[in-house]
Amino acid sequence: MLPAPVDIVLFDLGGVLYDPGGVAPLREMAGIDNDDELWRRWLSCRWARDYEAGRCSDQAFAQGVVEDWSLALTPDEFLTAFGSWPNGPYEGAEELVRDTMAARPVGCLSNTNAKHWAAHFTHWDVLHELHWRFLSFELGHVKPDREVFEAVAAQLPTPPDQVLFLDDNLINVEGARALGFQAERVQGVGQARQALVARGVLG
Repeated sequence: MLPAPVDIVLFDLGGVLYDPGGVAPLREMAGIDNDDELWRRWLSCRWARDYEAGRCSDQAFAQGVVEDWSLALTPDEFLTAFGSWPNGPYEGAEELVRDTMAARPVGCLSNTNAKHWAAHFTHWDVLHELHWRFLSFELGHVKPDREVFEAVAAQLPTPPDQVLFLDDNLINVEGARALGFQAERVQGVGQARQALVARGVLG
């Protein structure tokens, strides 16, 4: 059975369009070698979830992560390192977004926080041209929870099965599919473009 046509494209930011920069330092801090396991732990961490849902302060977040992960850092040291993690858009990311916008309405759905958004993402002009910006700290929910996809579906003008969501974490892709979205795991701009070509969005 063929998938429904794609009427809207939603991009994750970190790991798809934007270099999140945190994998290597977090891996070193936590002593976890497997990136999938690292992100699964991060996405299930109470403090990361609360922070990216806008439910706790910088200080509470840093203190909680340091204690929960048994990190050999002070909370202030962790928060300083965390604030510097995002490295900027991947090469070709803006071109991909603009190509996609020429073909379909486009939005983003990203787990992020007010600190990173203000310091890094707000300076990327193309994000302000998107039709929708679904940010976890504004929605009050985080991926991969059902509630975040319900909130997004409620605000889009088309059914979830006609929305293609591209994310670099399998757990988020699975969460989107459970709510009826078309979703693919992609890592970086090249894989994202391939997925859009495969779905007939781009030529």
